[in-house]
Amino acid sequence: MSVVAIDVRSTSVAQTRALAADIATLLAPGDLVVLDGGLGVGKTAFAQGAIRALGVDGPVTSPTFAIIAEHIGRVPVAHVDVYRLDRIQELHDVGLEDVLDGTRVVFVEWGERASSALPTDRLTVRIARVAGGGLDDRAVRIEARGESWASRSGRLGEIAERVES
Repeated sequence: MSVVAIDVRSTSVAQTRALAADIATLLAPGDLVVLDGGLGVGKTAFAQGAIRALGVDGPVTSPTFAIIAEHIGRVPVAHVDVYRLDRIQELHDVGLEDVLDGTRVVFVEWGERASSALPTDRLTVRIARVAGGGLDDRAVRIEARGESWASRSGRLGEIAERVES
């Protein structure tokens, strides 16, 4: 399986949200976006930017306690947070298979914790603080893997170039 990786630096929460909004132009029902990184690095900010760009007007917060939040916009969206889950079986218990039915875009925060239970065809966004950088400086690595991303990976590169310029 081919993987295309793009590295981008974000210097503000607004820039992280704008990057996500640009990437959302490539998303379609059935897409999975795995968000990974430590506490407070911007996973939810990224999800907010993308989910808003998909036409959702209501509040977008991390579904840490609800586990799954569904949003209706131009495209249906499920926002999942697996931080509190201890076992892969709990993903089945909360109905993750139901939201991965191909009818919506699915964002999974802390998704690497559940990687083995998720489809391999996905966009993975890893966000990390930049050592020695400003308070909101982030290194963002975007990895597109799988057949559905093969034709879109070039457009990801164009988005990264716009952000960097």
